[in-house]
Amino acid sequence: MQALTDAEFVVVQRFAQMMSEKIAGVGVVLLLGLGLGNWRNLALLLVNLPFALVGGVLAVAVSGWLDPAAGRLSIGTLVGFVTLFGITTRNSIMMVSHFEHLVREEREPWGPPTAYRGATERVVPILMTAVVTALGLLPLALGSGQAGREIEGPMAIVILGGLVTSTALNLLVLPTLALRWGTFERPADETT
Repeated sequence: MQALTDAEFVVVQRFAQMMSEKIAGVGVVLLLGLGLGNWRNLALLLVNLPFALVGGVLAVAVSGWLDPAAGRLSIGTLVGFVTLFGITTRNSIMMVSHFEHLVREEREPWGPPTAYRGATERVVPILMTAVVTALGLLPLALGSGQAGREIEGPMAIVILGGLVTSTALNLLVLPTLALRWGTFERPADETT
């Protein structure tokens, strides 16, 4: 058996890393799907991720932390995107699970009044998450040019930018999408 050259070893190592990342991503999606029990509602959660991505990318572009010469993001921005996706997913889960609660537990028929009620009842928790996170990250974002903040600053900027778009769109667009494509029904044994 022939030993790998350094270049071949790097290619194999990158492939293994890429595959493990894909397996982890598929695992997270499967766990969310099993937790929700409905693949259409899982799609509603996943639709919210681009909302966050738009704000994060805009914030990085405006702040100058994107390195156009290298064509890549810093480690801080990547950590920021992962954190942002977690916060966004949590807010989406809060909204979708509240819709399910209204239909299953409070026996509301699924329709525009229930979607409106669910969205208005989740405004405060979602806004509090966004505001408290923003207040905590604002000093890091404002001091992002200082020495020693090469990772924290870009991370905070990404999270702040993504929070603005994902929070607004989560409260305004997600209920509309849930009305069109969401599936919220009482269990079969409780419909009578």
